[in-house]
Amino acid sequence: MGQVVLQGLARQLVSNAQISEEVAMQATADAHKAGEPFAHHVVAQSLVKSADLALTASQLYGTPLLDLNAFDLTRIPSDKLDRKIVIEARALPLFIRGKRLYVGLSDPTDLRALDAMQFASGLTTEAIVVEADKLAAAIENYGESSGSLGDLNDDGLDNIDLEDDSDTQTEDDPSDPGNDQPIVRFVNKMLLDAIRLGASDIHFEPYEKAYRIRYRVDGVLSEVTKPPVNMATRLAARIKVMSKMDISERRVPQDGRIKMKLSANKAIDFRVNTLPTLWGEKIVLRILDPSSAQLGIDALGYEPDQKDMYMKALAQPQGMILVTGPTGSGKTVSLYTGLNILNTPEVNISTAEDPVEINLEGINQTQVNTKVGLTFAEALRAFLRQDPDVVMVGEIRDLETAEIAIKASQTGHLVLSTLHTNSAPETLTRLRNMGVPAFNIATSVSLIIAQRLARRLCSHCKSAVELPPEALESEGLAPADIATHTLYEPVGCEHCMNGYKGRVGVYEVVRVTPAISEIIMREGNALELAKQCHLEGFKSLRQSGLQKVLQGVTSLQEINRVTKD
Repeated sequence: MGQVVLQGLARQLVSNAQISEEVAMQATADAHKAGEPFAHHVVAQSLVKSADLALTASQLYGTPLLDLNAFDLTRIPSDKLDRKIVIEARALPLFIRGKRLYVGLSDPTDLRALDAMQFASGLTTEAIVVEADKLAAAIENYGESSGSLGDLNDDGLDNIDLEDDSDTQTEDDPSDPGNDQPIVRFVNKMLLDAIRLGASDIHFEPYEKAYRIRYRVDGVLSEVTKPPVNMATRLAARIKVMSKMDISERRVPQDGRIKMKLSANKAIDFRVNTLPTLWGEKIVLRILDPSSAQLGIDALGYEPDQKDMYMKALAQPQGMILVTGPTGSGKTVSLYTGLNILNTPEVNISTAEDPVEINLEGINQTQVNTKVGLTFAEALRAFLRQDPDVVMVGEIRDLETAEIAIKASQTGHLVLSTLHTNSAPETLTRLRNMGVPAFNIATSVSLIIAQRLARRLCSHCKSAVELPPEALESEGLAPADIATHTLYEPVGCEHCMNGYKGRVGVYEVVRVTPAISEIIMREGNALELAKQCHLEGFKSLRQSGLQKVLQGVTSLQEINRVTKD
């Protein structure tokens, strides 16, 4: 066994401290003796988790990684290859693009399998990394089962064009710096991995001696890879080509969009922004998934009484609904959910947004463009001449916009908008500080929603935790609740990231009652308004967050992170 030389995956696993050198050498020898791929052997022997091995292989070889649970196996080209060849090769034909067959393998360097499939199909083969255990299950059903391993059917990833979206590239110009094939593949991999992980943003960041790429998943940034620093200019050029920016302009910020078609029925948009920094252009891509606007109000996390107040406010023919919170708190999804509830053939809805993030069928959406004078205020003026029933203003930023929005809400229109404030009471005082008369606020604003997004505990690994009752009471939990509810803490497993998976909204929903209107009219401060909200039974952000803790949806430390008294 001393003659065994570790290479490729085996060496990388040792380097990552995923297995010891002795175990890797023994596994390499055993796999060779058994005539099976190393990747298959280490998973079969439970030496490495299948998901960990797939991620390591994908990162090591720069090969796309695909989760077979998010893939419709009923649409694989099962007529192209004999079942016997698939079983012997331990590889799965996934889909065909042009004259290229994409093949799922646990080890993308298995040239024997790729050559066998290329010879049998007559197509050029391209490797995609998949998890060994899921691959084995899929091969078992190859040619015999019409079922899918995943719960994504028509929206599976089988129609992704890994070469890139043809609408935005200029492949016919080989001299274009954005058409460097290894860079094309690398950027595609970054985008696909971000979608797979459910990231909301991707950060490409150049520094003097390093370059890093980070994903924001469930509201938290984490580093995913550090490509060589000399790739910075080529990466920037590629992304700028995809988003139709000027690749020769590096001195000023630019904005663009990328559309990636995942299947015939599903596409993902990326909003792209570049920013010149000391060592190159930092690029941030915001991932805009249209399906997030179709979740429905029940999926957002409103408590029953809060949902009821929102639905009643939406049912009113006029008034103003304000959604508040910091950037990234989910305001847009709350607004779009409300608009989708109102979106019927009988209702004329117009929106002014900066930018338009998600296209909504049946709603007239306007992109604000201050360079040509199309401000929120100008868009609102135009809307009011077009017989609207519902108007959505992306953000109230100034007195002019606030006054027009309030006038619209007082003249038979339902107005929805956002403000950057921390709580519902602060929203009312913010409008007054802008210069809006108190009587206009009191007579026009009908509902305020302040919100945050908290990470959900992973249902697979969350663990019950016992904390001293005194400590829990100091956090705001009632003794009766402490005695009757189980609290949980994050653990971490292969299904999640650090014990959390997904996010849930935490809300403070306040209806403007006669008592609150009276405080507004006499220009009471935010503390007085907050006290009245408490007296009338409206849950604060903190109270709503603690409710999610008692329900086992999230942890106390997460609520402490996103809410403050």
